[in-house]
Amino acid sequence: MGTTLMVQGTTSDAGKSVLVAGLARVLHRRGLSVVPFKPQNMALNSAVTADGGEIGRAQALQAAACGLDPHTDMNPVLLKPSSDQGAQVIIHGRPAAELDARAYHDYKPVAREAVLASHGRLTAQYDHVLVEGAGSPAEINLRAGDIANMGFAEAVDCPVILVADIDRGGVFAHLVGTLALLSETERARVQGFVINRFRGDIGLLQPGLDWLEQETGKPVLGVIPYLHGLYLDAEDALPREAMPSTPADALKVVVPALPRISNHTDFDPLRLHPAVDLRFVGPGEALQPADLVILPGSKSVRADLAWLREQGWEEALQRHARYGGKMLGICGGFQMLGRAVHDPDGVEGQSGSTPGLGWLDIETRLAPEKHLERVRGDRVLDREAGVEGYEIHAGVTTGPGLERPLLHLEHGPDGARSADDAVAGTYAHGVFDTSDAAQALLHWAGMRSGMETGEDLATARERGLERLADSLEEHLDMNYILTLLQAETREPVA
Repeated sequence: MGTTLMVQGTTSDAGKSVLVAGLARVLHRRGLSVVPFKPQNMALNSAVTADGGEIGRAQALQAAACGLDPHTDMNPVLLKPSSDQGAQVIIHGRPAAELDARAYHDYKPVAREAVLASHGRLTAQYDHVLVEGAGSPAEINLRAGDIANMGFAEAVDCPVILVADIDRGGVFAHLVGTLALLSETERARVQGFVINRFRGDIGLLQPGLDWLEQETGKPVLGVIPYLHGLYLDAEDALPREAMPSTPADALKVVVPALPRISNHTDFDPLRLHPAVDLRFVGPGEALQPADLVILPGSKSVRADLAWLREQGWEEALQRHARYGGKMLGICGGFQMLGRAVHDPDGVEGQSGSTPGLGWLDIETRLAPEKHLERVRGDRVLDREAGVEGYEIHAGVTTGPGLERPLLHLEHGPDGARSADDAVAGTYAHGVFDTSDAAQALLHWAGMRSGMETGEDLATARERGLERLADSLEEHLDMNYILTLLQAETREPVA
């Protein structure tokens, strides 16, 4: 049976996902058999697995760090918020229920069984399991029946590393306060600390590190520097670090940050593109002039469409179109661009129909059965271009607009285009991930010839993982971590 090491954080976005991904790549480079695992994830960024299910995007990234295809056992419980009170519960990659927080608390014994079953299968197949916690283990109101942090660690009897983000401030209070709120047995599980996103002179931090070790009796396993410009797929939050500046004649792309925006990693290739100026526009902000407006995926299409109208953005989109701007919809955004979205079964809440924006001659009927599929194709618009991605949607779209598809995939045509080619939509997430597909779409959106070429997202991801692993090799006590995993100490593969 494989050994297990868990990474927990003092807060959300403390660096758990990144640390697990980096450690996974370090161990993989050393030739060790390693697999990622997150018992319970709450995220709207997801990925389709090799076994046809759905897991958090971060676990797909961590799988890539291990040289593995993502599998539903890597994230057996995924919660996709559909409102401030409710979420879709996905067990082993498939929708199981739509529950509010109180109902989910009662459902936790079922989720716990799924978690332990998946962990058991992984420990039987791999020598080492790297586990990512969720949020903070010190959330007192969530301790009962916990399956995401210490409740899981206690159940499988594994050691824990606690990571904190010094860039937020208050790092020592976060670490000491978290320990203080744990039980005695849980505190004993914490084998050391990692401080993340440090900027400055480590010598000035050393007195604090010495105090922390003396105060808690636990070692600081490393201080990871702030890696500027590091690209890795985001777990959920919109990117908080600005990308390098773009030239004045860069293609201007605007993405409305819908309340239930999903899979915003679709836009990572555009954020990284040297000739694209990508902006997310939030509530209360004007929809600024752009060459291309992209409506993103949404977990609650009708509610987000109503919100978009409340912001006054429907009129802004009409103005954008009058001045020759292009529009693209992805998944839920594609559905919004049609004539109507019907939800007779109340898949996303109250049953009913909502008029669409009317730019595409299609209509969508939401259905309880979710469509999950990895896709590949060879044409974008009317141009030969390789495209790879995945579909995650609960809707069937029909209408004359589909006769002019945006993509040609192995399973057939996908998406739609308006008669004047100014508006288009697709169900395929990741449509910008390959450079050929991105080039075709950016050329359609108005980018000057010769500026369209970017980089495949997979290449950028690999570079980010290697850079992260190099940093961990330099700044973490890897021998101590290997001891926790009961792994043979090995030097990196040249």
